[in-house]
Amino acid sequence: MSLAVERLGGAAVALLLYCCAAAAAAPSDTAIMADKPPKLLSEFGFFSDAHAQVPMEGVVPFEPHTALFSDGALKFRFVYVPEGKAARFVADEAFEFPVGSALIKSFAFPADFRSPDEKVRLIETRVMLRHEDGWQSWAYLWNEEQSDAELKIAGAKVDVATIDESGEPVSFTYSVPNKNQCKGCHQLAGEIVPLGPKARNLNFEFQYDDAPANQLERWREAGLLEGLPEDIAAIDAVPDWRDESADLDARARAWLDVNCAHCHRREGPASNSGLYLTWGEAIGPALGVHKRPVAAGRGSGGRLFDIAPGEPDGSILNFRVESTEPGIMMPELGRAREDAAAAALLREWVSSLR
Repeated sequence: MSLAVERLGGAAVALLLYCCAAAAAAPSDTAIMADKPPKLLSEFGFFSDAHAQVPMEGVVPFEPHTALFSDGALKFRFVYVPEGKAARFVADEAFEFPVGSALIKSFAFPADFRSPDEKVRLIETRVMLRHEDGWQSWAYLWNEEQSDAELKIAGAKVDVATIDESGEPVSFTYSVPNKNQCKGCHQLAGEIVPLGPKARNLNFEFQYDDAPANQLERWREAGLLEGLPEDIAAIDAVPDWRDESADLDARARAWLDVNCAHCHRREGPASNSGLYLTWGEAIGPALGVHKRPVAAGRGSGGRLFDIAPGEPDGSILNFRVESTEPGIMMPELGRAREDAAAAALLREWVSSLR
């Protein structure tokens, strides 16, 4: 201990050490803004307990009402916005985040989905970092000890074995995306953008550690979001697609919006298909109803229309969502398994169309 510190006295030293510890216990803005991402996830400082996914102060958990299917993985999502800054509210797209922000999403599988909080194995954590020139996206693969995750620019394949909700054993190979595959889903009008933090998918009550609260309200109160309209009820909101008490059309459209519309929209990578599955798209040919595919082939399954109202067995959309065959299945990235419950929902929805 230096002479200067000794002269401060015991109480002052204790306060100094506390402040130093508090400064260290925060996300690293330096790591977030570095030209090259750190090798290890821990270098970002996003978690106080990484394996338990306990965020550091200033890192806020969030959850979309309807989520992207990723082979059934559990997901833990967090947002970090630098102190003194805030994201800007956008009505129909992802919020506009300030430079220095980070979006963090971890993917995990329990040993048994009947006990999803026990024996959870983290597979990967993806981070999106907002730099001056746009967003950067990186994937980190968790080690066997579950102590840290390492940067994997080229992606990885991971064997997963678990037990599903019905008690049946499930095994498959999970894919950690490479750098280019991240662009495949997150590219919009030539730029990399976030997908999840949209007002319509966050406009519901989330169970925080202290109390349940509407996520948009909580973001505003925490200083994370500016420009939010005063009347939260006037902001569009999608349902949880699994909620059978909700409107069938809204449930199906919410699932398609999150799982398909990042590509199938007018500004997206699949714009040339003419099939647009965004939440606000009107029922009609652009949504696939009575629409013939731009290009026939294996992906059509011999069916004539993207959506044949009343006929899921005659609809290309159902054929591709139900497939797990590369070159046919949709979404084409991010899954090796069928989302059977969602496929059943889409069958019911197409059957209801006239």
